[in-house]
Amino acid sequence: MPAVVAQQKSLVLILARELASNIATPMFILDRDGMLVYYNEPAEAVAGKPFSSVGEISATEWGDSYSPRAADGSEVDLLSLPPGVALLKRKAAHGKLRITLHDGSEREIEITAFPLFAHHDEFVGAVAIFWDANGKG
Repeated sequence: MPAVVAQQKSLVLILARELASNIATPMFILDRDGMLVYYNEPAEAVAGKPFSSVGEISATEWGDSYSPRAADGSEVDLLSLPPGVALLKRKAAHGKLRITLHDGSEREIEITAFPLFAHHDEFVGAVAIFWDANGKG
């Protein structure tokens, strides 16, 4: 029987999770492969369920489930959204977009994402922080 080797998380991702667990702003963390590896309790209002019941999923699956669109309602490429920019271009990005929540309601949010590095040349993932663009929570 082949041995199963669990991939060890980067210390930077572990520390990011600790930060996310202690802030009141919705935040999610992606590993360098684009897997959503954690979102905090404030992000559960958007997700509709706790991270413990969802587990790790691909950023694409996560993004598709919220039907993100540009602030004007037009379609957008997931990779051009701030988390995609942080993952692919490894630079910080900010934007405003519309999403459909788990209950079917729409919300305009602002999202800021930035890459995480263990060393100047060791990319380990990205963090995205978001909030209601109209100040409603």
